Amino acid sequence: MSQTYLTTEELSSRIKYDARTIRERLKDSVLLEGIHYFRPFGGRKILYIWEKIEEDMMRGLTVDSLIASIQ
Repeated sequence: MSQTYLTTEELSSRIKYDARTIRERLKDSVLLEGIHYFRPFGGRKILYIWEKIEEDMMRGLTVDSLIASIQ
């Protein structure tokens, strides 16, 4: 399965949220490392996985879905 990797700025334009809001409010509370984003080669750069984010946005994120996605 092919996945679409997006920078914070690219994700910002797709979901119509400011890049700063993504970095300060969504990352690590709604968008979780290892599920919605990763750091390639252990670096500082973050790439978001569009298909996972889109799936969770359409489904509606609940505590139960967060727990299920981690397990």
